[in-house]
Amino acid sequence: MTDYRLRVYRRYPNKEMYQVVIYLKPSNSELVYQNRFELTNLRHQFNVIRLWEENTDSFLNNSGLLPFAVLTRTDNPTETLTQIAAIIDSMPNKQQQSDISASTAILSGLKLDQDSIKRILRSDIMKESVIYQEIFHEGEVKAIRNVVLNMLKNNMNMEEIAKLTGLTLQEVEQLNSSLNTEESS
Repeated sequence: MTDYRLRVYRRYPNKEMYQVVIYLKPSNSELVYQNRFELTNLRHQFNVIRLWEENTDSFLNNSGLLPFAVLTRTDNPTETLTQIAAIIDSMPNKQQQSDISASTAILSGLKLDQDSIKRILRSDIMKESVIYQEIFHEGEVKAIRNVVLNMLKNNMNMEEIAKLTGLTLQEVEQLNSSLNTEESS
């Protein structure tokens, strides 16, 4: 953080900066209570937020903070997620609904099980989120890559692989090259 602060200062010497470290999950580490970095003749201070110590209501009253609310000081995270879902459902902007819903699902996974999250949050709304779509696309690309690599390992014809997977011949050849590189190292 000190390095980042100095780099920003060099470019924008008159800009103020408010640096914060946000801890999402409880920890026994002493680092979660550290709010400064010191070296000989250098002292850098920053703020620390430990979500599990924060009041849940403040997060429920701010749409930008909703995804973090389940991680705050709550006796019943499942009930908190239910409250968040109701707030999301009442939002008039569908894009905001889907983005906050997807972010909430991701962060809630740090505290709740997948079945609870799926039961409470509407997946149809999440699927419209650019965040969700990007994660889904990355998974899809990885899956296709794994299938292609398995086909190549089984000596399938590269043109056939391209036809079956929808990849270009050049993409299949690149994967074949990476496979050969991995095997030779």
